Amino acid sequence: MDSKQPVAIFDFDGTLTNQDSFLPFLRWTHSQKSVWTGLYRCSSTVMSYLLGRCSNRDITEKLLTQFYQGWSSETLQTLAIGFAHQDLPKLINPEAIAQLKWHQEQGHQVILVSAALEIYLQPWAEMMHIDKTLANRLEIHQGTITGKLQEENCYGFEKEKQLRQLLGDLSHYYLYAYGDSKADRHVLAIADEPYYRKFKGNQRIMIR
Repeated sequence: MDSKQPVAIFDFDGTLTNQDSFLPFLRWTHSQKSVWTGLYRCSSTVMSYLLGRCSNRDITEKLLTQFYQGWSSETLQTLAIGFAHQDLPKLINPEAIAQLKWHQEQGHQVILVSAALEIYLQPWAEMMHIDKTLANRLEIHQGTITGKLQEENCYGFEKEKQLRQLLGDLSHYYLYAYGDSKADRHVLAIADEPYYRKFKGNQRIMIR
């Protein structure tokens, strides 16, 4: 490890937070009535996803189209910054943040790899002095949200792929990885120290 650069990789939803962050973001940007109406209109796609009949990207873009298609990117960015600074911190798991800060105190590079939306995750990460964020970017056309993702959905194997694109040869790094679901298994599998639903000092559970 001495000759390798330490890197701590954190999933966000369910790992650094106590719950998924997308629904709270919907509530931040929409009225309660609009949220429930929109979710009802997406219910068939949600059910298909739960039954394994459509992909994570399919359900993500269905929801983005329902709630944000046609929005001004500038308007949504302003709302996202407010959410990141005011509401998102309420979802954070203190134990997880303590572990993240421990890595920072050791001088380790810290990277978020998440299928959450970059539009609110990036401002939060900047506030927390996190080195790099890999997350889902919204497609924007002429200043307007299209409802699509700009790139591949940062989920499952795509997390590992984007990490390799960012870091290059992983043999140069000593990797810590923290995750809470099957979507993190690829990243946990390449880590030197993988932590599944646990943080440093607790029992380590590896997923292979």
